[in-house]
Amino acid sequence: MTKIYHFIGIKGSGMSALALMLHQMGHKVQGSDVDKYYFTQRGLEQAGISILPFDEKNIQPDFEIIAGNAFRPDNNVEIAYADANGIGYKRYHEFLGGFMRDFVSLGVAGAHGKTSTTGILSHVLSNITDTSYLIGDGTGRGSANAKYFVFESDEYERHFMPYHPEYSIITNIDFDHPDYFTSLEDVFNAFNDYAKQITKGLFIYGEDEQLRRITSNAPIYYYGFKEEGNDFVAHDLLRSTSGSGFKVSFRGQELGEFQIPSFGRHNIMNATAVIGLLYTAGLDLNLVREHLKTFGGVKRRFTEKIVNETVIIDDFAHHPTEIIATLDAARQKYPSKEIVAIFQPHTFTRTIALLDEFAEALNQADSVYLAQIYGSAREVDNGDVKVEDLAEKIVKRAKVIDVDNVSPLLDHDNAVYVFMGAGDIQTYEYSFERLLSNLTSNVQ
Repeated sequence: MTKIYHFIGIKGSGMSALALMLHQMGHKVQGSDVDKYYFTQRGLEQAGISILPFDEKNIQPDFEIIAGNAFRPDNNVEIAYADANGIGYKRYHEFLGGFMRDFVSLGVAGAHGKTSTTGILSHVLSNITDTSYLIGDGTGRGSANAKYFVFESDEYERHFMPYHPEYSIITNIDFDHPDYFTSLEDVFNAFNDYAKQITKGLFIYGEDEQLRRITSNAPIYYYGFKEEGNDFVAHDLLRSTSGSGFKVSFRGQELGEFQIPSFGRHNIMNATAVIGLLYTAGLDLNLVREHLKTFGGVKRRFTEKIVNETVIIDDFAHHPTEIIATLDAARQKYPSKEIVAIFQPHTFTRTIALLDEFAEALNQADSVYLAQIYGSAREVDNGDVKVEDLAEKIVKRAKVIDVDNVSPLLDHDNAVYVFMGAGDIQTYEYSFERLLSNLTSNVQ
């Protein structure tokens, strides 16, 4: 009898990717969620996976039920019904911890860059050998015969603690998710606990002072730009408007030249981590080199489109470190254009905790516009912070715009527009795209 998997909150980025992966492995998959459209649901619809409204009738005792972390008995009828009737379910990370034991598992953790790095690793490895993977942008691939499993390892609420992968990359440690973590030391302790669960090899960005404190039972390999103290070193960088080239050495031994069609120093580091892991795991470096060249990126990470000859970039950046990386990538690809940042702060707690850092990061742009703060369902707006508080701290005199009137964005020539945020910043982007399209129609 074929097992039926039911996902409560199937449109979540991790949940949708897991649903797709299990579907591709031949399992029967269905799920439920709210009626609102999310970008993750397109892949589910294309795969023919049923997306149902929340209803206690969706819960059957013989289903394998996987519940999204946002849903509880007090806000979801399916969770409430399952609890009331003694029907068991697992959270996403709990299910994943058991699932990965059937593979050689390769995790990617870090405060920033884990989705992009997971994307690079899964792209390269799946082109070399049969690989299943889960990426935090809602992308998943499953194969019943796969030897390897690549996954994004999320630190929020210590969700990565059920994971015991053979190999893992940790890109960085930074203070984020202030609604859960109490301090940078609390974040470090979470990553340090995770690191102790790696069994064969841990790949750490060696120029992060917090990561240098990490200990593990597995061998630790450091990667970075500096020769001193790093095992895998990226050097002789060539950053152009078509991508990034660089060489990598391992403990003084040259591994050759590599190219990625991506922008920003952070993506060179992400690729170096992948090169180091796959080299250590025994993969053919010539194949790694070949498939790095064809990496097309992940969803909502420096995604570009052109509307009415205007370049628009969409990025998930919602932390100061990520904003700096995204703006650096934009300058690399468009060195002669004005960089216009349109940013939406995500959660009131993060905005309060990092207000000065957000202002400093956004000063890297030539012009700045701000959308209203996108509050999380996990918090209450007590009026302690407003987006105008951030605008006042930005040297470039940021302007606050409304989703129904984005016309101030037209006051720029030869500009590239970088929309950043983890909330509904895309609604501002779509509003701007419609405005640009209407301008074209009026001219014609």
